[in-house]
Amino acid sequence: MEFDLISLLWGLPAAFALGWLASRFDLRQMRLENRRAPKAYFRGLNHLLNEQHDQAIDAFIEAVQNDPDTSELHFALGNLFRRRGDYDRAVRVHEHLLARSDLSAHESARARHALAQDFLKAGLLDRAEAALLRLEGTPLQTDARLARLAIYERTRDWEQAAAMAELLEDAGRGSFQLRLAHYRCEQAASLRQQQHTTEALVLLEQLVQRIPESARAWVQLADLRHSLQQTEGAWEALQGMVRHVPGHLPLVAHNLALWGKRLGRTPAVRALLQQWSEQHVASLDVTQALVSLEDDAQAARALYLEHLRREPSLVAASLWLGGSQWGSPVEQNLVKPALERACEPLKRYRCAGCGFEARQYFWHCPGCQSWDSYPPLRIEEL
Repeated sequence: MEFDLISLLWGLPAAFALGWLASRFDLRQMRLENRRAPKAYFRGLNHLLNEQHDQAIDAFIEAVQNDPDTSELHFALGNLFRRRGDYDRAVRVHEHLLARSDLSAHESARARHALAQDFLKAGLLDRAEAALLRLEGTPLQTDARLARLAIYERTRDWEQAAAMAELLEDAGRGSFQLRLAHYRCEQAASLRQQQHTTEALVLLEQLVQRIPESARAWVQLADLRHSLQQTEGAWEALQGMVRHVPGHLPLVAHNLALWGKRLGRTPAVRALLQQWSEQHVASLDVTQALVSLEDDAQAARALYLEHLRREPSLVAASLWLGGSQWGSPVEQNLVKPALERACEPLKRYRCAGCGFEARQYFWHCPGCQSWDSYPPLRIEEL
């Protein structure tokens, strides 16, 4: 018994010394690894700030290898792959994250949302939609629904898009009424193309009652009624648009004058256009509509002069010159085409979001895919 006690007393210092040495070794190893990982991380961050994406990716890969359990580094790496256009590797990174059992519910939702973004960028819309559907009931549900709305717009699934817009509005994400009106207008256009004119007419008539602030709904309703020889109904639709969305009158000024003149309401149309012109910026479309109502050529040319008094306009000047006899025929044949060519770019419409220019007016910009981003004025009038 005495021998055992002495051995134990001698063993305690030895065990303590071995434990201390082991702890020092582990602490040194931990410090070395912790130093190595942040250095790689900050090196990658520095490359990223300098827009050196390839070097940043290499540095982040090194950081992930040193600490494979760090989810934030995986997210950063996956986002870099996606921005670089390397969608396959981005998908693998985010799928690797989803396969981990130690992820929290929030991080798992983030990984699934990032994976859906990878699929979206790669053009795999069906797989992106499937990933987004699995985010229902998570904190990222609203973001997922917005992404699904973009998918339905790209695939022209207007019924699904309308349903999603209503869900987002019910969730308090802002007003989607005008966008919903565009979806219904797209459906009406499709019905009309399929010769389902009655269904399209009913849809548009219900739409202007529900969302009277939609200029497009009034315009399409007027055009459809006119195609059905309902000139009176088309005129009333344009009047409805002017009451509810007066800023878009230049888009329908020509038809307003044409159909009003056909119905014998020239004085009423002239008064309406003149009143609008006094209350808003000078619009060449409105001026030309007023000119079309004039039987006297001199009175018509005077309208262009009045337009020029309010707003300098090369297009208005060209139209005014075109109605007069000046110079020799040779001079007119040289100058008039030059003026018309110079005026052409000024007659276009320009998207306020991306600057995309077009001769025709678009409700949905072909460039940035924004709705209602085109002002109803020509470039010269902006």
